[in-house]
Amino acid sequence: MLRRLAIRAVFGLTALLLALPAAARTRPRYGDTLRVEVSGDPWERPGGLARRLVFDGLTQMAPDGELEPALAISWASENNDHRWQFRLRPGVHFHDGSSVTTTAVVASLMASCTANCPWDSVRALATSIVFTSDEAMPQLPQLLAGSEFLIAKGAGADPDGGTGAFEVSGFANGTLTLAANDSSWAGRPFVDAIEIRVNRAVNDQWIDLAAGRTDVAEVPAESIRGAQQQHLNLALAPQAEVLALQLSDRGALANANLRAAIGYAIDRNAIANVIFQKQGKISAALLPQSVSGYAFLFSAERDLNKAHELRGGMTPAPLVLTAGADAALQLTAQRIILNLREAGFNVQLAGPAVRAADMRLRTFAMQGADAAGDLVSVALASGLAVPAMGAGPSSTYNAERELLEHRTLIPLVHLPRAWAVSGRVRDLQLRYDGSPVLEGVSLEAAK
Repeated sequence: MLRRLAIRAVFGLTALLLALPAAARTRPRYGDTLRVEVSGDPWERPGGLARRLVFDGLTQMAPDGELEPALAISWASENNDHRWQFRLRPGVHFHDGSSVTTTAVVASLMASCTANCPWDSVRALATSIVFTSDEAMPQLPQLLAGSEFLIAKGAGADPDGGTGAFEVSGFANGTLTLAANDSSWAGRPFVDAIEIRVNRAVNDQWIDLAAGRTDVAEVPAESIRGAQQQHLNLALAPQAEVLALQLSDRGALANANLRAAIGYAIDRNAIANVIFQKQGKISAALLPQSVSGYAFLFSAERDLNKAHELRGGMTPAPLVLTAGADAALQLTAQRIILNLREAGFNVQLAGPAVRAADMRLRTFAMQGADAAGDLVSVALASGLAVPAMGAGPSSTYNAERELLEHRTLIPLVHLPRAWAVSGRVRDLQLRYDGSPVLEGVSLEAAK
């Protein structure tokens, strides 16, 4: 009881400090160490927190979702987007001091993408990197801003081989320490270092935030309401990712009608309202309404009668569903199993390491404000064929409809991502995918 009262008292003080007039704050200052806590692995692919701090891509997405140059300073397409040429930024060095060459960039891209790449070939040409494909690649510049295509020296697995605003300086006692890169091509970051404490339960992160032991903590979607009630200072990306059920089209679910029946059987409202505490927005579209403008055209209503009709008396073998270890995903999986049992399916929940699963609960991040680019990104991440697309929203809508008609990807809920920050953190922004732009943060001086 005393512990809870102490936490509330500190959160109340934090809220009071955050309410001070903006004029009382000073301009960004250099120095100090930013302390961050995460529940997982900061090197996890594709969205590990440390990856964007240590590595850069050829392009990058600004917080407003617009595309910007990064290791490439310009790019141009030829042959109706079948060939792209990206001009490499001159004078950039890896953290070990070696030059970033077109050969090194090509080697990194080939190592990071060995299958289902958005290009057929990539090669170095003088000061440029050239991508070619038999299929048009109009979204390639946006795709190259994705975390999976960040450039690393060598095979792409060495965390010391980046060009980013921070470089690895050590890992001890569960804390990864990153030091500011004084010669960063984008300019030196404000803080001297970032300490990322890994594998921390969210409740422990909040306790450390209240006690002043950390500056940035995770706030899962299902905990946003509780964080607001405790008056935490939140940075929020409202629809950063889509939660979807990916189905195999082989084995027990080779029949498309069975896959369609599963889609009709799921109660999205229960998932969004109960498990995610009304923080998610139900949808049968992969892209949120704010990005595509047409998500409302896909019906998200449950129709158990239609599910029974499509199943048509077929009794498939017991199905295996996997989900990540995250508590909300586990609860969502259990809710889906109950829904499917009502529709006549026998489903068993297995751990995320199981490879031969019939269904997988997955999240896909929204990369930017371009609907076509986001759709291609989701298709590539799910291993599905990318539908042909022309210009304009109607073409993107038709491509998404074609993708969903295969019934191997069932969108469920669009979810926000949020982070809680201490009162001394200034200028924290989030990218479209909800990841924090920590390289732009500065810290208030101690008083």
